[in-house]
Amino acid sequence: MIDEVDKAVIRLIQGDIPLVPRPFALMASQIGISEQEFIRRIKVLKQKKILRRFGATLRHQIAGFSANAMVAWIVPEKRIDEIGNIFSEFKEVTHCYQRPSYKDWPYNLYTMIHADTRENCYKIAKKMAELVNIKDYVLLFSEREYKKTSMRYF
Repeated sequence: MIDEVDKAVIRLIQGDIPLVPRPFALMASQIGISEQEFIRRIKVLKQKKILRRFGATLRHQIAGFSANAMVAWIVPEKRIDEIGNIFSEFKEVTHCYQRPSYKDWPYNLYTMIHADTRENCYKIAKKMAELVNIKDYVLLFSEREYKKTSMRYF
């Protein structure tokens, strides 16, 4: 499905992008192809849905967002899509996803909120809750980060 050059492209783009004026030109030169060919291959991999997305990761603590909370919500099943779409529009939310609920853990929608203080995380969650009229939720704050990496395929 993908050739060795595609694997080399994926290997390079799954890591940090070099902070240079033309990062794709630099990466392309590392595997012996042109910048245009490198970009073309990324586009084709995306069109074929081999690459789902291409994005950047913000190191939130370095950027000044020292508080983050995973908010677990109890949302009626019939409103999951509606509320998930609303929550995902908040600029403070970086992750929003549904998971199954369980008898002893009834939460089924999760959002990761980033803010400068814990107090502001609570304020953002309250604003979100009021917007969709959801009263059952809990904020889970990170205490320590042990690992944070992207998946490495090749």
